[in-house]
Amino acid sequence: MNTILRKSVLGVAGLAFTGGVFAGPIAAHADTPAHAAAKPVTATASVQGAQSTISLNGEQTANVKAIVAATKKAGLPERAAVISVATSLQESKLENLGHLGDKNDHDSLGLFQQRPSSGWGTPEQITDPEYSTLAFLKGLKQVDGWQDMPLTEAAQTVQVSAYPDAYAQWEKQATDLVAQHWTT
Repeated sequence: MNTILRKSVLGVAGLAFTGGVFAGPIAAHADTPAHAAAKPVTATASVQGAQSTISLNGEQTANVKAIVAATKKAGLPERAAVISVATSLQESKLENLGHLGDKNDHDSLGLFQQRPSSGWGTPEQITDPEYSTLAFLKGLKQVDGWQDMPLTEAAQTVQVSAYPDAYAQWEKQATDLVAQHWTT
């Protein structure tokens, strides 16, 4: 594994470790009904802060398509897919990460760095892109007003990261990717 890729994977694992200590399926808003109104994908003019971008390989593109398909399957609007893709960009760079062994003290796995020990599902489920996306979306739907809040706030409420503002940097790329794949 080349040094840059290894550092990227280890950096993601470090964020997942730090931010995932208490992460799990959202429970704080379990009794709050989700809003049913669908909003179109917001224009990039509402994007907060400096933006990051990465070039995607075939696996990452396939994972974007899987996230979009799962969002449609859940009957949610494009905005939910944008939040999901941005979250996965932050958590794993859209790579379906397995256990990182000694490099990762916790059991964070998959596109969203979900943890079996926190109730997200089995390792097999969490590393299935459709399952992990649907699990993330289930948490998102429990966040009252997620459609109208900043992307980073919606993602953070589900993920409970030690870096709550980190999701914002991926909003433009996530919006572009979802727009590209929503109708394909």
